[in-house]
Amino acid sequence: MPVQAYVNFDKQCEEAVNFYSEVFETPVVELIRYGDMPNPDYPMDEEASNLLMHAELEIEGDIVMFGDYYPGMEIIVGNNISLTVVTDDPNKTRRYYELLKEGGTVEMELQETFWSPLYASIIDKFGIYWQFSTSKPA
Repeated sequence: MPVQAYVNFDKQCEEAVNFYSEVFETPVVELIRYGDMPNPDYPMDEEASNLLMHAELEIEGDIVMFGDYYPGMEIIVGNNISLTVVTDDPNKTRRYYELLKEGGTVEMELQETFWSPLYASIIDKFGIYWQFSTSKPA
């Protein structure tokens, strides 16, 4: 079973998931809001109710999971997680890179490396660190 990345947000999860769904042209696999949890002993306010507790996207055959932190929990956005997308299609690699760099920061421009015909790394507009790599032809 593959290792799956889980990315947490501070009230931006739904916006991020919709953005990534468009970039990678993939539907949202699962979406659960905090308000969907049956828990009558712990009522929650409308803000918490509408936040995403869990969402999943399938990106290039792997599941990436996302969620909002519950209000009041501290979130520290940093470089402690990166998502790496490996394709065998240079056009897909270029497309993902071009779309995700908008509003973000390019760490390494899209270029040929010794391990990949096309590689790049960026931090997107949500603070998520992405790496893109194209497989070498067999």
